[in-house]
Amino acid sequence: MKPVSIAILKKELHQCTQQEVIDLCLQLAKFKKENKELLSYALFDSYNEDEYVQRIKEEIDTEFSNINYSSLYFVKKGTRKILRNIKKYVRYSKKKETEASVLLYFCAKLHELKPAFKQSQQMINMYDRQLTMAKKAISTLHEDLQYDFNLELEKLETN
Repeated sequence: MKPVSIAILKKELHQCTQQEVIDLCLQLAKFKKENKELLSYALFDSYNEDEYVQRIKEEIDTEFSNINYSSLYFVKKGTRKILRNIKKYVRYSKKKETEASVLLYFCAKLHELKPAFKQSQQMINMYDRQLTMAKKAISTLHEDLQYDFNLELEKLETN
């Protein structure tokens, strides 16, 4: 079954009553965890982006502390999981400042995994890709923010 376009959905939602829209949102939230997370972001976190970024960074810290360091395979698997979650949170926000901040923080934490980080070409490639994505996000920001983020970026590149 093929879903209808966004434009058609928008027209249909305009014809619904407020209660019907609320019921549809709740039904979507019950259907999938990501829908519930997105709705939570839109209702509670979108108004205080700095706090949202701080909570993401705390979760990154927690996840890095929970990585199984017994083998390089588990380290790579754990970092990919963290990166997947980061991408999801950035997608909710849609703000380049949030993306740049979180990606730079992830790269800094990844760089702290000294033995595992330098042993694997895959880890080095992941690090380089995320730095490139952070640079791309930084380039779209205001000049003052670009300067601040570029200072952080230079620290990561020189290490």
